[in-house]
Amino acid sequence: MRVTVQTALLQGTEILEKATITVPRLTAEVLLAHAMSCDRTFLYAHGPDPLTELAWIHYGRYLNERLKGKPTQYITKQQEFYGRLFRVTEDVLIPRPETEHLVESAIEHIRANPVERILDIGTGSGAIAISLALESGQRVFASDISMAALRVAAHNREAHEAAVHFLAGDLAGPFGFSTIDLLVSNPPYVPAADEANMQREVREWEPHVALFAGNTGYEIYERLIGQATRVVRPGGRLMMELGFSSLAGVRQMLVNDWTDIEVKADLAGWPRVIAATRRS
Repeated sequence: MRVTVQTALLQGTEILEKATITVPRLTAEVLLAHAMSCDRTFLYAHGPDPLTELAWIHYGRYLNERLKGKPTQYITKQQEFYGRLFRVTEDVLIPRPETEHLVESAIEHIRANPVERILDIGTGSGAIAISLALESGQRVFASDISMAALRVAAHNREAHEAAVHFLAGDLAGPFGFSTIDLLVSNPPYVPAADEANMQREVREWEPHVALFAGNTGYEIYERLIGQATRVVRPGGRLMMELGFSSLAGVRQMLVNDWTDIEVKADLAGWPRVIAATRRS
């Protein structure tokens, strides 16, 4: 007798629960839907239906990968960000909901100010740059030091038909003096010492080049702000995502060459985005 969709879902949930995987029911639903090439609502409408042998094999493999710590997003190869699905692989950081605050802040600025040249540094999957291009209707430039990440970003650009131009390079290296009106970035900001305390899924699977900044966690901020002083035009705007407890240190880096410093908190009340204007 074949296993039904409902039985497979219950069994998967139980397996994940015993392994203390977070949100086991949702994870089982996502993995089963991926194995069946359908959406999650289909599972409830077709619970009594028998599961095909191929779907059962795929589902078992996905559950096994999740039990080994592989993030669900890397199994399904997708993550939603700002209302759109993006391809993600182990070459790019999984876009977080918190980073949507950076996109929101940038869009607010674009709609209220004359902005022509937008740059996203450390673009990864391209989620920020592509979201900005689609929401603003403007062309966006984006850079990343990882060629593998840029290949993922290019796939997402084509999938969403976004006007984004990607360049390979270290931070703002590929860009000229005082050419950028708005620079946005979600840079690496995790101190090396925090690696042991990170979730297994993050520590063992996500690219370290996109996570760790150095011993203090401020190393990339310092380099990025220094380069932004060169490439952002006077009166242009810089926006960055903040790491945990990094606000004071990052703010201090901005005081000499930047003004109109603003901080936006996330839904939990933590400082999440810092923005500043290049002094004339």
